[in-house]
Amino acid sequence: MTKKDLLKKVVTHVDATSYDSTQIIDSMREMSFTSRDTARAADILKMMLEDRDCTTMLTLAGSTSAGGCMNVYADMIKHNMIDAVVATGASIVDMDFFEALGYKHYQGTPFVDDHMLRDNYVDRIYDTYIDEEELQNCDATIKAIADGLEPRPYSSREFIREMGRWLTKHAKKKDSLVELAFRHDVPVFVPAFSDCSAGFGLVMHQHENPEKHVSIDSVKDFYEITRIKMAAKTSGLFMVGGGVPKNFAQDTVVCAECLGTEVPMHKYAVQITVADVRDGACSSSTLKEASSWGKVQTTHEQMVYAEATTVVPLIFSYVYHNADLKDRPKYRWAKMLDGN
Repeated sequence: MTKKDLLKKVVTHVDATSYDSTQIIDSMREMSFTSRDTARAADILKMMLEDRDCTTMLTLAGSTSAGGCMNVYADMIKHNMIDAVVATGASIVDMDFFEALGYKHYQGTPFVDDHMLRDNYVDRIYDTYIDEEELQNCDATIKAIADGLEPRPYSSREFIREMGRWLTKHAKKKDSLVELAFRHDVPVFVPAFSDCSAGFGLVMHQHENPEKHVSIDSVKDFYEITRIKMAAKTSGLFMVGGGVPKNFAQDTVVCAECLGTEVPMHKYAVQITVADVRDGACSSSTLKEASSWGKVQTTHEQMVYAEATTVVPLIFSYVYHNADLKDRPKYRWAKMLDGN
């Protein structure tokens, strides 16, 4: 097969504003197992959005942005549902920013000769394909952005803000999460920023500028997001996957305590995951377990053990059509962090 044969059928991102999942969620509320958990998760997200004192954080890990949920996360920014984002580099750079450059993800199959894919310079995420040459163009774009900045340490949040600023002038696809976050002053944190196209681009930038260059200060990330937690009256987490983004957002409670400021645990929390609890991990612990660390209250928390592309659009659509978002404050935490 040729690359043209492989990269033929584009992944279409779901528009969960175009339908109303209320009837489905209401039915699931009267069922059992993951259905009832999903309905309760939708109710908790609605509660945190209608709590006018609540700062909401979206955490993203895994490949659901490539798998069709990209517009859902962007719409959460657009419709003032999310006040801060913590994510993996892949979600923000290799998927969202990548498509903002005009590139696509493609439907494929896991039942394929991966050596043949490599020969065609096609990368695979389970049943989804990406053009490696286009990814390298994404790397080069990150380098170009870094080349144009003042050489100094940046938090990932500061650098992603510059990516959003760049997109306002150069995006081929408008209304990406990165661009919308810039326009709405929503901070986006990627604690492991080098683990994606950003890393390749920044390495190339530093290689060519060994004396004076842009670098990423992950400690500054942690301090900045903790400052948000300390300034917020209360907070809620909507977590897709787990890992570093989940733990990074939860640890703000403990970090504030280390700084001598007592803050309440996250009042609301939803996690959607397929991870197992029996190895002591579950993508950084169950939410009830996290309460033993002083991170999450257990009154309004819900674990949903489901593959996220199956339930995230339903939860979002329900909340989009039912939550009272009128007059919800726009916290614009990026302005505070920028000193404005």
